Amino acid sequence: MLTAPAQSVYSPNKKITVSFKVMAGKPVYTVLYDKKTVINESALGIAQSGANLFENLSLKSTSKISIVNDKYTMLNAKKHNITYTANSITFSLINQAKKELQITFNVSNDGVGFRYYIPGADTSSIITKEYTTYNFSASTKAWLQPKAEAQSGWEHSNPSYEEYYQQDVPVGTYSKTSWIYPALFKTGDTWLLITEAGMDGKYCGTTLYNDSLSTTYHVAFPDKREVFTGKGLLPKGAKYSPWRVITIGGLKTIVESTLGTDLAIPAVKLPDAAFVKPGKAAWSWIMSKDDSITYTEQIRYVDLAVKMKWQYCLVDADWDTRIGYEKIQQLVNYAAAKNVGILLWYNSAGAWNTVKYHPKDKLLTTESRESEFAYLQQIGIKGIKVDFFNGDGQSMIQYYTEILNSAAKYKLLVNFHGATLPRGWGRTYPHLMSTEAVKGFEMVTFDQACADVQANHCAMLPFTRNAFDPMDFTPMNLYKIPTQSVRKTTSGFELATSVLFLSGIQHYAESPEGMSHVPVNVVSFLQNLPDSWDDVRFIDGYPGKYSVIARRAKNNWYIAGINGEAVAKKISIDLSKFNLPTATLITDGIEPLSFKQEKLPVNKSTEITMQPNGGFVITLE
Repeated sequence: MLTAPAQSVYSPNKKITVSFKVMAGKPVYTVLYDKKTVINESALGIAQSGANLFENLSLKSTSKISIVNDKYTMLNAKKHNITYTANSITFSLINQAKKELQITFNVSNDGVGFRYYIPGADTSSIITKEYTTYNFSASTKAWLQPKAEAQSGWEHSNPSYEEYYQQDVPVGTYSKTSWIYPALFKTGDTWLLITEAGMDGKYCGTTLYNDSLSTTYHVAFPDKREVFTGKGLLPKGAKYSPWRVITIGGLKTIVESTLGTDLAIPAVKLPDAAFVKPGKAAWSWIMSKDDSITYTEQIRYVDLAVKMKWQYCLVDADWDTRIGYEKIQQLVNYAAAKNVGILLWYNSAGAWNTVKYHPKDKLLTTESRESEFAYLQQIGIKGIKVDFFNGDGQSMIQYYTEILNSAAKYKLLVNFHGATLPRGWGRTYPHLMSTEAVKGFEMVTFDQACADVQANHCAMLPFTRNAFDPMDFTPMNLYKIPTQSVRKTTSGFELATSVLFLSGIQHYAESPEGMSHVPVNVVSFLQNLPDSWDDVRFIDGYPGKYSVIARRAKNNWYIAGINGEAVAKKISIDLSKFNLPTATLITDGIEPLSFKQEKLPVNKSTEITMQPNGGFVITLE
């Protein structure tokens, strides 16, 4: 039948409702939260080569509602032991040629996931368009990041998901290049965070596109230039689409939800998972740029890692000529004797940009890549940083997965830079420690304009970019930047980012000279900071204004707060809820670049004042 009445599926706690129907041959859905519509009637469907699966459809069958229960662990996320429970229903549709499309909805207490399955797809089938939309009421507000135009920017290296979020803008605000994920919306008192997950390399990465002033956002395919040279743009041979993920609730739900990894592909089987070790890294390039890539300078940063009890040291671009393979082996041996692992930088690029940094072109084919990785494993390298990718075309998404699979074979940790959003890959590939996909601290060192808005930008990220996926912002400059830029954030703010931001390996933006100015108590805090987290609690905050989040490691809790505005802000935290005997506050001192430390009462609420662009950490143990 070309028209089928609405059918509904509810979250286990009944707060979220998804209503599905076929109207004049077109499948549509609506989402309600607390009985209020948060996504108006929106379109579903796809166009496949040789098959129209978005109109003139009939409802063939509806599955019984089933319960999805899943448990998994992560070392590079907000929680270690994660559970997922949802009510699931599948609608089977057929077109006039009897081609079938199945749409599955999973509805959990924290949101909605849905995806398409095409039983008749074969290896040559190409999806030419997706008709999925998200239709909001006109009063909705949005926090959205525009996608940079393909082949634009420095050395034609865009897009790399490194723009600023436009904040609290009217729904319908236009971007000619579309909006990237995660995309945050507020309708009434309800927040919605939209992303995608479940990327296996057969589909392209997508974005959201709306016509000017339109409140309807379409799932959009990437620019035709966003491909691995000579290879494909559109999904090919894909039976499944990625999950369309909508986290729904208050800001507490947005910050604490794991929906973006709940719906990701489960972890690949690693030959030996013992090499997957999260941690922290010293990194010379962030402070001293290209001139720091020398053997003697890397020795100094290995020694910094030793002093700070950090596990890694990252050696950046052009190491192959500035240091050389032979001296890298000596550096690895020196570091290994001090229990520090070396990470090496690579340029991913073929012909899609003009970046000159090297090693370059060694990862483009399986044979070349695995030859290089085998050598790295032989000399004791612990991981790689791969930079300068080319957007979201299917062949480029596949290239990411090929690098990850090869790295797993040779027990190498991975960090992607100049890259797309990882979309749940931190679960699928446990050795993916981090991904940039953010305007990170390096931009603060380059440009005073970036330094001027850093606090606001950082206060956006826990609610958006860093909500589900590890983020290599490369945070925490505690002293001064040795460039023309002057930080506008306080040292307390910077210290808080060591807890606030999530990354499997946290690459810190501080030098040996800078750390020599840091007081002993702050050094001790960093030396003892956990390498991964077991749980999370949202304390307070608002996107772009401030963020206060608690993270647990074993029995201890760490609370971090940052102020994204240039006015002082008071917040109240009830420490009694943590039920631990001691609480130690480190926050900004009176003088610039200084700290103060004090004990806090643990049996009542405590009021803390954050300086303009300031911050703090509290350790409860």
